[in-house]
Amino acid sequence: MKKKIHIGLLPCIVIAIAAGIAFGNVLPMTLIRAFVTFNGIFSEFLNFSIPLIIVGLVTVAIANIGKGAGKMLLATVLIAYGATLFAGFLSYFTGTTFFPSLIRQDVPLEQVSEAQGILPYFNVAIPPLMNVMTALVLAFTLGLGLAHLKTDALKNVALDFQEIVVKTISTVILPLLPVYIFGIFLNMTRSGQVFGILSVFIKIIGIIFLLHIFLLVFQYSIAALFVRRNPLRLLGRMMPAYFTALGTQSSAATIPVTLAQTVKNGVSPGIAGFVIPLCATIHLSGSTLKIVACALALMMMQGIHYDFQLFAGFIFMLGITMVAAPGVPGGAIMASLGILQSILGFGESEQALMIALYIAMDSFGTACNVTGDGAIALVIDKIYTKRQARRNKQELVA
Repeated sequence: MKKKIHIGLLPCIVIAIAAGIAFGNVLPMTLIRAFVTFNGIFSEFLNFSIPLIIVGLVTVAIANIGKGAGKMLLATVLIAYGATLFAGFLSYFTGTTFFPSLIRQDVPLEQVSEAQGILPYFNVAIPPLMNVMTALVLAFTLGLGLAHLKTDALKNVALDFQEIVVKTISTVILPLLPVYIFGIFLNMTRSGQVFGILSVFIKIIGIIFLLHIFLLVFQYSIAALFVRRNPLRLLGRMMPAYFTALGTQSSAATIPVTLAQTVKNGVSPGIAGFVIPLCATIHLSGSTLKIVACALALMMMQGIHYDFQLFAGFIFMLGITMVAAPGVPGGAIMASLGILQSILGFGESEQALMIALYIAMDSFGTACNVTGDGAIALVIDKIYTKRQARRNKQELVA
């Protein structure tokens, strides 16, 4: 029996981009129009799916966080959210400093999906059931309500709906993304914009990679202040988790390795067993860093006005949305499409390029997320070890 060959999402995206560039000026107009037609339909389906993705993922995430009333849970969530916000603002200020000298502002991305007036054979309108902001408010309302319900009937419905959404992402949207991105780069090549855009992307990816390294060193430096140990040694012990995440592109799949290395760093097994699985879901500072940098770069490329106030609101909402990201490759960017659209005004071309950029760096972002979980565990362990020691001392005195 022949073994089935499985090609990962990243190689598929790379092949799609290369093929789009190679065939952009070669394929006949009939085929290009066919891909433009597919892109139009897929874009409509994506816009239809975004509110459902938000409701399906955010509702359960809020319900699960709200249900646990423990102080350790609250402390872990606040530290993880703070780390995510720091990564977002670090990315924004670095981008505003370095990106203007790297980015051309004459790249008309609105022409990417329908280059040079190439029209589809037909259009299919799939209007969403609700707009993005309505979906966010509904998800928060349902999530907070579910957290305080004594019965699990509605919670089970929400869990089933979440499973449907995750299945739709993993079996429909993500497998079709390479075809969609092939069509995007096919049209970019035909419009003559592709090399200008790719040269910018390579520079941006380089800066984001350096930011990931800085972020990890900074996180472990802060943790080292709490535990009074060498930050580089602490970070060095987490390298097996880092490289495992590079291969799996999944925080969840890396949990056993992250857990073992965190215990080797001196965190008690009980606290590590609580913090690491939780942070695999709620701590996505590496993903936030990438999304903010890519969004800022695309806005600069188009000459769209932006300011600190706009991105501050975006980063705060992104930190919450990241909690709901499903544990599949590219899950974080799929969960964030809604706020990219509602807050930054991204259309289908920008969303497609965001997806391509994000997936190109997915391994490094996941590795940054996972390795940072170990730093949070060190801080939580120190806080609660101190608290427990103080409580024991008071009991002895009494």
